[in-house]
Amino acid sequence: MPNPKILVVDDETYIVELVKFNLEKEGYRVLVAYDGVSALEMVRAEYPDLILLDIMLPSIDGLEVCRTLKQESSTSSIPIIMLTAKGEEFDTVLGLEMGADDYIKKPFSPREMVARVKARLRALKILEAEKALGNKSFVVKDLIVIPEKYEAFMGEDKLELTPKEFDLLSLMVAHQGKVFTRETLLEKIWGYEFSGDTRTVDVHIRHLRQKLKDDSNYPNYIETVRGVGYRFVEGK
Repeated sequence: MPNPKILVVDDETYIVELVKFNLEKEGYRVLVAYDGVSALEMVRAEYPDLILLDIMLPSIDGLEVCRTLKQESSTSSIPIIMLTAKGEEFDTVLGLEMGADDYIKKPFSPREMVARVKARLRALKILEAEKALGNKSFVVKDLIVIPEKYEAFMGEDKLELTPKEFDLLSLMVAHQGKVFTRETLLEKIWGYEFSGDTRTVDVHIRHLRQKLKDDSNYPNYIETVRGVGYRFVEGK
């Protein structure tokens, strides 16, 4: 994707300039808008590769801009990273429900912002290639799972998973938020005839977490439900 085009939407001039400077330093082409109406007009005229979108905007807020763009077929595939003020937890959840692909909390470091943009654009590149091949993919933050090819990526980096680790990941990512008991995972992944016990599940989950750079105390993806089992979550 040569020189991707990024739209930055925020009504605070200093934030726009900060983001623009750091993105241009990385070689990106940067468009700017300072309100919701201008943002919609810019997207429909320029079709950027990615949008950094503030929630609190004049004329039309960022949540409505996101909802509108995700409902229009010509713009629904453009990744949107929401910019949220600290403490706007409700708006963050609502933004993700409306189709936002990720969010960054203010104040944020330019390095974090650029890293999120790069990861999302790398993921988009992989997804476009898989879509062209007709393969279904699951995407959560930087994680991409392609069941048909038995492949998973963290950003652009391919994860080296064992068959059982991949089966566990595929099952859980396809049912985000659902709690799986250890017994259910044992049955679905290893089968009725498997003679092992539920500790087998715990060991494989631990290894999978290590490869996902996950932490059981602060999970990015796999959360332990005490006394029950595990579930796949979007995490922190």
